[in-house]
Amino acid sequence: MTALDLSSPVAVVGTGTMGQGIAQVALVAGHPVRLYDAAPGRAREAAAAIGARLDRLVEKERLTAAGRDAARARLLPVEELAGLTGCALVVEAVLERLDVKQELFRALEDVVPDDCLLATNTSSLSVTAIGGALRLPGRFVGLHFFNPAPLLPLVEVVSGSATDVTSATRAYETARAWGKTPVACADTPGFIVNRVARPFYAEAFAVYESQGADPATIDAVLRESGGFRMGPFELTDLIGQDVNESVTHSVWRSFFQDARFTPSLAQRRLVESGRLGRKTGRGWYDHADGAKRPEPHTADPAEPPAYVIAEGDLGPASELLALIREAGVEVRERDEDGGTRLVLPGGGKLVLADGRTTAEFRDVVHFDLALDYRGAKRIALSHARHTSPAAVAEATGLFQALGKKVSVIGDVPGMIVARTVARIVDLAVEAVARGVATEDDVDTAMRLGVNYPLGPFEWSRRLGRGWAGELLDELHGIDPSGRCAPSLALHQYACAADEREDTP
Repeated sequence: MTALDLSSPVAVVGTGTMGQGIAQVALVAGHPVRLYDAAPGRAREAAAAIGARLDRLVEKERLTAAGRDAARARLLPVEELAGLTGCALVVEAVLERLDVKQELFRALEDVVPDDCLLATNTSSLSVTAIGGALRLPGRFVGLHFFNPAPLLPLVEVVSGSATDVTSATRAYETARAWGKTPVACADTPGFIVNRVARPFYAEAFAVYESQGADPATIDAVLRESGGFRMGPFELTDLIGQDVNESVTHSVWRSFFQDARFTPSLAQRRLVESGRLGRKTGRGWYDHADGAKRPEPHTADPAEPPAYVIAEGDLGPASELLALIREAGVEVRERDEDGGTRLVLPGGGKLVLADGRTTAEFRDVVHFDLALDYRGAKRIALSHARHTSPAAVAEATGLFQALGKKVSVIGDVPGMIVARTVARIVDLAVEAVARGVATEDDVDTAMRLGVNYPLGPFEWSRRLGRGWAGELLDELHGIDPSGRCAPSLALHQYACAADEREDTP
């Protein structure tokens, strides 16, 4: 099944920001496009707005004047649903309410031909449930674009339980013909991106709620150590706290209140107070004109140790050994069964975050995971109240000698980056095991949909298949509420790497 022919008319119903963006994508690809909105005059206004954006594309030399004029000639606003007769594809981008969408598509079935592909851009509702109201649900599919649709390449092509393979394939190929990067997925709460991304927000909020660190510090650590483009507090302020919380609640409810998707009480209080982020002028941060952004906690300068003793290869942090030597700090190596740590001259030990608290040990300082220890600009350290100040100072001085800013946070098991990545990997592995999508499509979706520095499976291959499960096992042992419980799929994924052949 191939993409729709460019001569085939495409309709977009709903002319808000997303609807206009989808219409622009189809228009620039070469299709005749019809716009419809239930509000009188809105379709004409949207057509004018799209025309203005085409003008800007010409100014930026991304579109020729002739191309703009041809696109404008193909754009037709209509005032009645009947004006969509003869369309080969209708994409809906209206209010996120099941009854509204079902009513719309039932009406569309009386207008468009039986071979017209019907698509919803829903981000939170069940494609199966929307399509369940149709006479011909097999032609119904999800086409989930990301905002702004003309710029972001990812499109999740979602098959409902009744979607025909031919319909899903045609939608997939059409999105690709439009210059997008489609990924195929089954109809599951949150699809790929909004399902797998939940821990990025949830773990940050959990660290904040436990008084482990403030929003500015958590954001800085995830950016400057984890390699994420934005931190979760600044990102949710951009998205809108109400919008982000609504998606979280939708996924949580759809998974029958699975503890792993539990919403944040702190975010609930923000929404209740009307502090929704940039659009209201205040969220986690103050966005008023002239407001000063809070600085992340950064430790004062400390003296580096003269030497460190390396016990083991430090696992995912093994590149630190070369960096320490390059900084002029002597590395003495010592064999130690099960040891993967650095011993400081004062006897303190530096251990990569592993899901345990520092309170369990004497003079242990945990350091957080980094995407790339050489390129990281900041490293987080964690210690207990009884940890000696000398051990904290030596650990701080060591990382400062490597050119890193140091943020010292509370005794947070799994710290910030490590627990976030482990939970993302877990949800990704479980999604693949349940047939939601392929490993490659999950990685593509998370890189392109939310700009992650690595896809979850890329991260897992770098860290080791067993790494995420071991860290989550420790977290679950400390907090058996279930929110950090590793999935069965993650356990099986780790075991598969061992290629075990012995029978029990």
